[in-house]
Amino acid sequence: MTVGFSGDVAEYYAKYRRGYPQQVLDFLQDYFSLTTDDSVLDLGCGTGQLALPLAPRVRSVIGMDPEPDMLRLARAAASHCEVRNATWVLGADTDVPALGMLLGHASSLAMTVVGQALHWMRHDDLFRDLLPLFRAGGGIAVVANGAPLWLQDTAWSRALRTCLEQHFETELTASCGTADQDRVRYAQALEDAGFSDVRSTTVSYPDELTFQQVIGGLYSAIPAEQLPRIDQRPAFEENVRRALPGAEPFPEQVLVSVLVGRTA
Repeated sequence: MTVGFSGDVAEYYAKYRRGYPQQVLDFLQDYFSLTTDDSVLDLGCGTGQLALPLAPRVRSVIGMDPEPDMLRLARAAASHCEVRNATWVLGADTDVPALGMLLGHASSLAMTVVGQALHWMRHDDLFRDLLPLFRAGGGIAVVANGAPLWLQDTAWSRALRTCLEQHFETELTASCGTADQDRVRYAQALEDAGFSDVRSTTVSYPDELTFQQVIGGLYSAIPAEQLPRIDQRPAFEENVRRALPGAEPFPEQVLVSVLVGRTA
């Protein structure tokens, strides 16, 4: 897993990345029969958007991410929310076998949750590496928290995509693991790795974004080496603002997809 989401990108990530609906957390708790005796791993945890709301439902949460700045902000958010049962670990998907050795059989995981960071990972290897770490009935949840801002089915999103493609001089087609074909591919990989009862559910809800939320969301998704410099950002933002049709707020329909599989 190689990413460049440090520095300012991590700050934007903490401030502007959307959270997860209560229905998603309820589904995960019911499917994996999570209790306050359980431990869960949030792999590619970012700044804690999923790890922190899961924490009150279990005994402990391990948030693991390869970016120190993400973990620093996650730790700060946990302190602000008075979450005391979260542990933050520097590591990538390739470090999962080593984590398993540290956990040992006495601390088997009830669940590993992976968000959109999965598209940066070698998911086939990851699913196989995770399989022996779960308690009976434990398993993996792959959660896609809505399509990228520039790949939605709205006029403003299409205009945003055109603007970004012109700015970065590249076609933006990557779904970041949110497309239907990605879910099919991940589901097959879960079954191939030995997980059973593989199924998915979706939660859909409307939202409205201010222009600053659009910009903040963009900055949270751009690798640090491609992020406009601070002195360039006013011109970049003005260019984006001129490209978007209509006035704020900008409507979106957020589709959260949850794919799960568990051990016998």
